[in-house]
Amino acid sequence: MSDRIKDALSYAERYGQIDGAHHKAWVIDQMVRALTGCPTVQKVAHDYRGQEYAYEAQGESDEYLTFIREYQDGEDGPETYEWDEGIAP
Repeated sequence: MSDRIKDALSYAERYGQIDGAHHKAWVIDQMVRALTGCPTVQKVAHDYRGQEYAYEAQGESDEYLTFIREYQDGEDGPETYEWDEGIAP
């Protein structure tokens, strides 16, 4: 089994059963990112107190961007469908 497949399955295993459509959309997006070879990137966010913190996330690969662009393309043009990145649990 390839590393990409293992990474995608780990998202399904760890987060796939969390309630909420927005969380499930995030899991699907993360699995697609893993399967399309997205790199790990450093990001910065703020907690509820306004404190800044850094974390690792999946970025975007050319393969991911192509997948999303092709997904969105439909009978009404290039933005027929919307890709939902969801919300991390």
